[in-house]
Amino acid sequence: MIPIVTPAEMAAIDAAAPEPVEVLIGRAGAAVAREALRMLGGGYGRRVVVLAGPGNNGADGREAARRLARRGVRVRVHELGDLPASVDHADLVVDAVLGTGARPGFVAPRVAPDIPVLAVDLPSGADGLTGAAGEGVLAADRTVTFAALKPGLLLHPAAALAGEVQVADIGLDTSGARAWLLTDADLADLMPDRAPDAHKWRAAVWVVAGSPGMTGAAHLTVRGAQRVGAGYVRLSSPGVTDDPMRPTESVGVSLPPEGWAARVLGDLDRFRVLAVGPGLGLGETVTSEVAGLVGAAPCPVVVDGDGLTALAEAGLEVVARRQAPTVLTPHDGEMARLVGGPPGADRFAAVRALAAAASAVVLSKGSPTLVANPDGQVLVTAAGDARLATAGTGDVLTGIIAGLLASGVEPFSAAAAGAHLHGLAGAVGSRHGLVAGDLPDALPSVIDQLSSED
Repeated sequence: MIPIVTPAEMAAIDAAAPEPVEVLIGRAGAAVAREALRMLGGGYGRRVVVLAGPGNNGADGREAARRLARRGVRVRVHELGDLPASVDHADLVVDAVLGTGARPGFVAPRVAPDIPVLAVDLPSGADGLTGAAGEGVLAADRTVTFAALKPGLLLHPAAALAGEVQVADIGLDTSGARAWLLTDADLADLMPDRAPDAHKWRAAVWVVAGSPGMTGAAHLTVRGAQRVGAGYVRLSSPGVTDDPMRPTESVGVSLPPEGWAARVLGDLDRFRVLAVGPGLGLGETVTSEVAGLVGAAPCPVVVDGDGLTALAEAGLEVVARRQAPTVLTPHDGEMARLVGGPPGADRFAAVRALAAAASAVVLSKGSPTLVANPDGQVLVTAAGDARLATAGTGDVLTGIIAGLLASGVEPFSAAAAGAHLHGLAGAVGSRHGLVAGDLPDALPSVIDQLSSED
């Protein structure tokens, strides 16, 4: 996992370093120079323009300039008070003006489109905490950041302006980081193998989802759970007595339109996990039933879709009082309903606050997806892309997380691993016309590939 720290946390890490700041600047400048030479394809005779600010970021740029000049590069350094209006003749521009020191309204020089740009720590003017960026931010082809990723390198629009990001180790201690970016290698360690004596009830999931005329979401949830290792999946859609399109391998058990929470609770003892919400519909009855079911279920519960709306109406204390683990999977609109208003620009702070308030694991859908534990730890996955922005993909994710929980993965890891698998499954699909139903069938090969790389 790659550590992620906020600009304030990074400043504290810098201050706690035993080495003098000059040593750290030397290491950072060397890392920038190495990356610049890779982008240039050599040094002698190349032309580099360095845009340098007044702080450590500018010092890193000036140190890189000194090292590049020793390699025969023709370097010109422009200080913040003397930045050119444009750069039209160079082989590379190094943006070392502000780094994580965001300055609203900063306007970078215009750089000719055929000149690559290397940013130091963060494209100047982008916010290292929230990812906000104005029109004056210079888009980079590549960014070198130090010791750890910053949230702004993962959050849009700044993430799109950073280009390819390289994390350079300059000897700083990031062991106190509270957030990490998942990699494929991390995921391989989380995927459990089935025991030789396994049977279906050891990984059983009950999906309570769907409603008359809205069973598609429930079917997608079932298929997601089945494809990541659930041994037995029961599907119940309140008020639905005939469901001919239900996935063949699932077991359908009817529930009445009202009073269904008590029916589920009375037969839940053999199930490892309960998944609730997709396609249930809205209204007072659904709110009451979801609150009663989630509040009393003795097993881990994954709540998504209409189940989250019901919990928002019933109050987060329904979840906070639970003894067994809970995973909530809101998109931005559902997050706003759960917290009572817009969550704010700092997505990391928002997901941490909701996880603490609900005493639950919270998966905040988006690009990237953030998963928070009640204690403030955050796992991030950037595996997905815009192909997942289509109806029903979130329902598949609910099933994936439920299936991983049933297979024995602990809740925080199951939510993060589920989101990463979900993104990888989307990434192997068509760039045009991918639908949610394509994802479950892609999961086995994705998991097999991860296992072969372990």
